[in-house]
Amino acid sequence: MALVRPRAISFFLLISYVLLVLSLSYSVQSGGIAIYWGQFTDEGSLADACSTGNYQFINIAFLNKFGGAQEPSLNLACHCDTQPTSNTCTSLNNDIRSCQNQGIKVLLSLGGGVGSYSLASTDEARDFATYLWNNVLGGLKEYNNRLMYFINKE
Repeated sequence: MALVRPRAISFFLLISYVLLVLSLSYSVQSGGIAIYWGQFTDEGSLADACSTGNYQFINIAFLNKFGGAQEPSLNLACHCDTQPTSNTCTSLNNDIRSCQNQGIKVLLSLGGGVGSYSLASTDEARDFATYLWNNVLGGLKEYNNRLMYFINKE
């Protein structure tokens, strides 16, 4: 049973590495400033942060509840609904598109300092990766409206 957790972590790290390599292959700039967005109600919208021109990367923070048979949940400090599948956060979709049109990479941060998250087995890690693919990264549909392309494990 002690090997189950390292396998889940290894699988998760492999997925993170592949996504990192893909993100680097799309980047033509070296370096850049990154910020976390989504934890302060008075920070303005994601589009506001992107329109400053100060950032090349913005981490949406945080998907802080997942694994252990929990429904994944975002903590966005009242910016919008916390359930990624609820489709009630449509302004965030528009903001992400606006950021991407400015050449800014938008990432989703997993975890954070406070939350309820774990992946206790390889199967659970695989199921969570499938969930992220289908509900955040767009799945296999060519013209799906999912807008985030990269994941950051905090």
